[in-house]
Amino acid sequence: MDNLEKLTKGITGIAGEYFVAGELSMRGFMASVTLRNNDRIDIHASKLSPGKNVNKIFAIQVKTTQTGKRSWPLSEKAETVKASNIFYIFVSLKGLLNRPEYFIVPSTIVAHTIKSVHARWKATPGKKGQQRQVSNIRSFSDKEGKYLERWNLLT
Repeated sequence: MDNLEKLTKGITGIAGEYFVAGELSMRGFMASVTLRNNDRIDIHASKLSPGKNVNKIFAIQVKTTQTGKRSWPLSEKAETVKASNIFYIFVSLKGLLNRPEYFIVPSTIVAHTIKSVHARWKATPGKKGQQRQVSNIRSFSDKEGKYLERWNLLT
């Protein structure tokens, strides 16, 4: 990662939110980063539909990593966030000289995916054959890039 210093978790998250707000703005959205105490929505975004007098409004949760991996930790409560106008935008920072990668995923898909992945993990024995402990940590990944740059889902 070209000269990118290791950022704190908080600064990494803030950077991701502003990168996403910038990308949305470049795509014709009005994007507003929410206050820090909102645990479910990081950005409110709206866009007037061309030729129609309809304003589409989206709530966006941003998750950012600077590891270069296409995997992001989530909490158990993400299994319950399911609405047609709520999206996750997962950001992978690529250094100071490279554009981040953006993965745009509907909340319904995130909720279903992390719930099923966690259930499979829980049903699989641990390294020593033991039953796994209860955990509220979930993980979403898109190693194949199915949701990479899928800005068209926000229509």
